[in-house]
Amino acid sequence: MKIKLKSPLDMHLHLREGEMLKLVAPLTAQTFAGAIIMPNLVPPVDNLPRLLAYREEILAATAGEVFEPYMTLFFRNYTREELEAAREHITAIKLYPAGITTNSEGGVKELADAEATLALMEELGIPLLVHGETNGFVMDREREFLSVYEQIATKFPRLKIVMEHITTAHAVDLLDRFENLHATVTAHHLIITLDDVAGGMLNPHLFCKPIAKRPTDRDALLAAALRAHPKLSLGTDSAPHPQHKKECCGCAAGVFTAPITLALMADLFAKHDALDKLQAFVSGNAQQIYGVTPPEKIVTLRDTAMTIPASYGDVIPMWAGKQLGWSVVG
Repeated sequence: MKIKLKSPLDMHLHLREGEMLKLVAPLTAQTFAGAIIMPNLVPPVDNLPRLLAYREEILAATAGEVFEPYMTLFFRNYTREELEAAREHITAIKLYPAGITTNSEGGVKELADAEATLALMEELGIPLLVHGETNGFVMDREREFLSVYEQIATKFPRLKIVMEHITTAHAVDLLDRFENLHATVTAHHLIITLDDVAGGMLNPHLFCKPIAKRPTDRDALLAAALRAHPKLSLGTDSAPHPQHKKECCGCAAGVFTAPITLALMADLFAKHDALDKLQAFVSGNAQQIYGVTPPEKIVTLRDTAMTIPASYGDVIPMWAGKQLGWSVVG
């Protein structure tokens, strides 16, 4: 059996810089027509010259592939002039609570301090992407942050808000309560639970933030994805780290799925008799939510087994060495 996906999109992607970018960017560009690029570099992508230079670096690394990098700015207090100048070059602005994840030390400390910029974004039609976690108990961080989403969605009803990489049933429920709330979900959060990360021997290559949650949460996310909930789209949060930064004390947070995501999703949706919903989940919904028109690209997958490589350079993918029931053709 074969399926064809039209212009698949990854609405949450980490590419890093330098040699790491040169390694991982082509692995996404081979199977995706475009991706939203995260700005939490060092220093962050928080001004237009930095953003334009980063985009050129991505385009150079993906030369020869049909691929559009949808750029984002790191949230800070921007002036109207800065946002007006940047608007045609960005797809969204990404808000990180200060210190909550990798390279987020310069994030927002108090929501009140962000409201002037949020008002400008609402006026100018610039979407807000949010890493929604508190500093509370690790299993409760996303649930505790949901009240912040409610606060922003109520105060700025015309601001398009995307809850990034949701991991809980509570977040799925919140999607239908506010017209301006949307969400992305990762491939790995549709498959794993905390048991896979730490239920037996610790698996550092499945450790991420937000951390994988309970089976009931995973099942709620999966049910929403399998029916292609119109406010939900694929955002892999694929986050490469060299092996020595994962297999160590102080393990870096991030799951690397970029080169295997579409095969993973075809395998998962096929097992649940939902292949007819995969196109919307990996492209159609995102086009509607973000108002983007990706370049034309057809990716063909077939139900032929593939073995996930042990590594890509010095980066270990999710489920390295395991077999999937589907693979990308060509």
